[in-house]
Amino acid sequence: MTAEDDGRPPFSGEAENVGEGRPEARLERAVRAAEQALIEYEIAVETFRVEVDNFSRLHHQKLGPMYARLDELDAQIAEATAARTGDPEDIRKADEARARVMPMPGVEELFHGWMDGEGLFPEAAAMLTDQPVQPPQRVRPSDEARKLYRELARKAHPDLAQEEAERRRREEFITRVNAAYARGDEALLRELAEEWAAGPVPKEQGPTPAEELYARLEWLAQRKEMLTLVAKELEESAIGAMLRLAPEDPDRLLDEIAEQLLAQVAEREAELAALLG
Repeated sequence: MTAEDDGRPPFSGEAENVGEGRPEARLERAVRAAEQALIEYEIAVETFRVEVDNFSRLHHQKLGPMYARLDELDAQIAEATAARTGDPEDIRKADEARARVMPMPGVEELFHGWMDGEGLFPEAAAMLTDQPVQPPQRVRPSDEARKLYRELARKAHPDLAQEEAERRRREEFITRVNAAYARGDEALLRELAEEWAAGPVPKEQGPTPAEELYARLEWLAQRKEMLTLVAKELEESAIGAMLRLAPEDPDRLLDEIAEQLLAQVAEREAELAALLG
C-alpha cells in the first residue's frame, strides 16, 4: 500500500522527487537555495546596521559633550594665542577654530531681506527657482496643430472602445495628445498621429519558466552585491570601525574613549590657563 492509497501525505523525499525529471528542477532548487542564503545575509547585514546605529547613538550621547568641550577649548586657546601674538596667521586659525563651534545660522538669517511675513518675496523665489515672476504667455496652437488634435480626438476617443483594456489604452494616449496640444507642439502631435496610425504595439511573448528562473537568479545575485556594498560601507564607517574593535563589549570601548577624552580636556584646560595666566 502506498502513501496515496492509505490517505497519508507523501514523505518529503517523495515530494521532492515529483517532477525531478523536468529540466527546470535543478534550477528551481538553486533558486530556492539562493533565496534562503540571501535572506540569511540580509538578516546579518540588517543586524549589523542596527548595532552600528545603536552604537552611534550611544557614542553621541556619552561622548558628544566631551567633543564639544574639546572644540570650545581649542577655539579659546587659538583666540588667546592670537590675542597675545597679533600674528595674522594666528588670527586666521582662531577664526577657523571659532567657526567650528559656532551654531549654524537659521533660515531667517540666511534669507534676511529676502522674506516677508508670508515667505519669500516673488523676486527672490524667481531667482532661486529660475522661474519668471510673470506668468507665461498663453499658447496659441497653429491651424495644423488644431487639425491634428481634432483628427486624433475623433479617432482615439476612449468612448469608441468596447473592451476595458482598449479604453485604458485610449485614455492614456489621449492624455498625451491633450498635453501636446496644450503646449502647441505641432511636431509631437504629428508623431502621435503616426503612432496611432501604426496601431497598438503587439504584446511580446512571455518568458519561459527557465528564463524566469534564470532572471530570478540574476536578481538574487545583484541583490547580494548591493548588500555587500552596504555591509562594506558600514564596516568602513568610523562608527563601524570602532564597533569592530570591541564587538562583544562596546560599552567598555566607550568607557575607554571617554577616559582618553577626559585626559585631553584636562590638557587643554591646563594649556588655556597657562596662556591666560
